[in-house]
Amino acid sequence: MDFLAEYRQAGGRVVAGSDAGFQYQLHGFGFIRELELLREAGFHPLEVIRAATLWGAEELGLGAETGSVEVGKRADLVVVEENPLADLKVLYGTGAVRLAADGGLTRVGGVAWTIKGGRTYDGEILRAEVRETVRAAKQRAGRPELRLPGREERSGRAPLTTGTRTPP
Repeated sequence: MDFLAEYRQAGGRVVAGSDAGFQYQLHGFGFIRELELLREAGFHPLEVIRAATLWGAEELGLGAETGSVEVGKRADLVVVEENPLADLKVLYGTGAVRLAADGGLTRVGGVAWTIKGGRTYDGEILRAEVRETVRAAKQRAGRPELRLPGREERSGRAPLTTGTRTPP
């Protein structure tokens, strides 16, 4: 990681972009871990976000089309419940588990909304669909269901019963 910090200090531009998935590296999850490693290498949180967005788009020659939120640019976004500059773990789809004031575990952050191609998707509904798909597959295979710590306390929102919700 010292190399990355030295390269940046010498004027080099570091961009984020995980390699293809393999047995121990899933698409998407490795990307957020890569951002966490940039923080560990001494990058400022804003530099990390730029490495994941604008700088990567510019390096690919797509900076005029995407990479930042501007009029006329494509903007596929995720909306999270907490500030990723304070803790990049909130970018994971299910957020991060933290120790609550009462000593229990609570789940914070996570993707609240995904905006892709101009359509808005509710993160709670997407996660519920994935949970149901996994639950059904495990049931067919005869495997037990595992519970995520802090799931019950998640953000205090009532369970959703419909496929629509108004974005904040």
